[in-house]
Amino acid sequence: MKRLILALILAAAPALAVNPDEVLDDPAMEARARAISAELRCVVCRGENIDESNAAIARDLRLLVRERLVAGDTNDEVIDFVVDRYGEYVLMKPTTGGANILLWGAGPALFLIAAAGALVYLRGRSMAKAPGADGLSDAEQARLDELLNR
Repeated sequence: MKRLILALILAAAPALAVNPDEVLDDPAMEARARAISAELRCVVCRGENIDESNAAIARDLRLLVRERLVAGDTNDEVIDFVVDRYGEYVLMKPTTGGANILLWGAGPALFLIAAAGALVYLRGRSMAKAPGADGLSDAEQARLDELLNR
């Protein structure tokens, strides 16, 4: 029984980040707040959204999201408000437009450049004549035969 309770507590640990005083009375509005919070990154905790983070700034952001929803903002307006204030770093899934297109395209572009460079290098290397590719001179062949016949 104790193991079951411990397993339930550990499974619910991320949900404990949202304090009871933050929860909205309207379940639909709270569901929207949770959905938005899952899309916003905590600026202190790397890789955690504000819904899972226990940092003070995450709590402030959760309260901000709920305040904006109560004020009548749509989900997109709330996200845009937070992004305007904290930058695109707060998005768990960064946009692919604007200057970010350089970041999204840099990896594949550099891979293609490296692959082309490797191909050129390998083709040039295979076409280059190796030393002694024409064979041995008569004097060298005679000396080799002499050494092998000893």
